Amino acid sequence: MLDLLIKGGTVVDGTGGEPYMADVGVHEGRIVEVGRITRPARDTVDATGLWVTPGFVDIHTHYDGQVTWDENFTPSIYHGVTTLMMGNCGVGFAPVRPGHEDDLVKLMEGVEDIPGAALHEGIRWGWESFPQYMDALAATPRSLDYLVQVPHDPLRMFVMGERAVAQQTATAQDIAAMRALLREALQAGAAGFSTGRSDNHRTSEGKETPASEASAAELTGIVGAFDGLGHGVVQVVSDFDLLKGPQRFDTEFDLVEQLARAAGRPLSMTWLQRDPGGQQYEAIRARVEAAVAAGLPLYLQTAARGIGVINGLDASFHPFMGFPAYKEVAHLPLAERAAALREPARKARILSEKSERLAGDGTAIPPLVDILLERIDLISGRMFPLDAQLNYEPSVMQSFLVQAKQRGVTPLEALYDFLAAGDGSNLVYFPIFNYNSGSLDVVRQMLAHPRALASLSDAGAHVGTVCDASFTTFMLTHWVRDRAHDKLPLAQAVEMLTRRNARYLGLNDRGVIAPGLRADLNVIDPQRLSVGTPALVRDLPAGGKRFVQKAQGYVGTWVAGHCVAREGAITSQRPGQLVRMGQETTG
Repeated sequence: MLDLLIKGGTVVDGTGGEPYMADVGVHEGRIVEVGRITRPARDTVDATGLWVTPGFVDIHTHYDGQVTWDENFTPSIYHGVTTLMMGNCGVGFAPVRPGHEDDLVKLMEGVEDIPGAALHEGIRWGWESFPQYMDALAATPRSLDYLVQVPHDPLRMFVMGERAVAQQTATAQDIAAMRALLREALQAGAAGFSTGRSDNHRTSEGKETPASEASAAELTGIVGAFDGLGHGVVQVVSDFDLLKGPQRFDTEFDLVEQLARAAGRPLSMTWLQRDPGGQQYEAIRARVEAAVAAGLPLYLQTAARGIGVINGLDASFHPFMGFPAYKEVAHLPLAERAAALREPARKARILSEKSERLAGDGTAIPPLVDILLERIDLISGRMFPLDAQLNYEPSVMQSFLVQAKQRGVTPLEALYDFLAAGDGSNLVYFPIFNYNSGSLDVVRQMLAHPRALASLSDAGAHVGTVCDASFTTFMLTHWVRDRAHDKLPLAQAVEMLTRRNARYLGLNDRGVIAPGLRADLNVIDPQRLSVGTPALVRDLPAGGKRFVQKAQGYVGTWVAGHCVAREGAITSQRPGQLVRMGQETTG
């Protein structure tokens, strides 16, 4: 008898081939039959008119702290994810010297906008080495499978101490020690190594991240740890800084190529259209294509929509947070704060003021925020009301710039009136990157690239500004079903979310619906599918707040044949585990 029989669905099998009608049979965590199945089953799901897909593989998350208190990886579990990778961008919580845990909290709080109080209260420390961290995580059953990368910053801080924070040059002995620690972690099953080189990443104290200026010698020396191993990937985020000149860009990309060559493993990097610097993504594409032609295994981590922030009075950011007269009422409960902002005298004061600088020492806010505030009249053409319609590709005609012109007020006043209305819960959508042309046409180009990896959800991070964990669902709603033109074929979108990401990680046992492979599956109602309205909830430890989007339309999600979510409700099943690469479970 089968454990699970999914009957009569449209199977989108993850290979990129055309969808077809079939039944899917599951026994003991594996797919055993695909076709017309007449055998009985303990659980039968009628999938008539529904899509049946492999479970989604999210390669770019930041659950490194949340995993210690959350068995379910919310909100990813609401969006069809069955396997995820954390430890991206060079930040994480291992290895760590006893007594230095707070240093890693400040790093994660600043870089990834996760409340420090939540991390302090929620993380259950009890490890020093990276393998010990893995063992601590593996002791708890979870809903989803997950992989961990070794992040550069904690590795550097563990070996170099204060010299790492001061960004001193690593010695040969330092590099050898970091290489040995990475090797130890990889042999314990770690999935790779990540490093962050972005000026926008700061600690909660406003300091640069410890490894942001690491030399080529340090990076190439560390990844020598991959030598002789058959698994592992490298993940890099860099600004590349083409605006500072072609030589600066080429020097940084040369370093990335050296890193890939030294590691001998697949390397992926963040790919987006910057503003300013809107043509840099083309320069990155050209260099990647040339490197791939020369035999380097480079990949481009690509977002499903604009990269930006949700602004709101209770969110991490909004345009008025630096205004003196706003700060006088910033402590009030939300509804009272909104009412205070509607007072004519206060409104007049705020609109006559200038924002104080927000970035700098003592704050994790990146310099980009001050730059954007200085250009508020211009960038308001890319700021939109985020209502129940959830239009993530809005026209400039819906922007606050156009609204202001229609009302005969300044864009700042239009934004002010919107945020101060009602109970103060209105939200503003502001795509900073990937939206220079006022559409997602550039994103469509990126997603079509053969080296593109559907990723950058940052699930578990930037909790007060975005909920891009919904990227997987958005791929199927916006790009497959709803966009008026230049859509993605369903089979291509599913292949990107499943097999392509799984194979990049070296996971050959999942990502495709075929006999013998893991029964990681989604059954999806394409008519009801939606990403869900963002809601700011206080469900983190210590009352920390975050945006959560709960999708609709996932009839069920199965991990190794166990139903972990049904119609948006998380079940009691906990089949998920730490995937240790290089072990039998990955092949």
